[in-house]
Amino acid sequence: MSEHSTFDICVEPIELFKLLKISNLADSAGEAKIMISEGQVLVNKKVTVQKRKKIRRGDVIEHNGKIIEITFNPTQKSAKIISTIVSANVSAKKKRIAKGKARIIASETAVESPTERKKAKS
Repeated sequence: MSEHSTFDICVEPIELFKLLKISNLADSAGEAKIMISEGQVLVNKKVTVQKRKKIRRGDVIEHNGKIIEITFNPTQKSAKIISTIVSANVSAKKKRIAKGKARIIASETAVESPTERKKAKS
């Protein structure tokens, strides 16, 4: 027998793998992504393999006999949702910084003149 419940989200849309994590259907985002890619998750009674599928109010998510209907409540911000959003933003910022540093290093090595290269080899 399946277990049916509702889950409030305060951000719409939310990506499927994040929803699985914050709703405790998956222990981590990585586990959620694996579940999705293996076709274990149904969205509105259809198997989906899109990890970042946008989920909105009224959608029904099913995994392993558990069914969740999504509702939207912008006033109820859970700590898990806030931390998920903040960690995603921090991760994206770190990637942008690393990419910028890589470009600077690449441009510095490309600017070296042939005489500078000879001096560095000696």
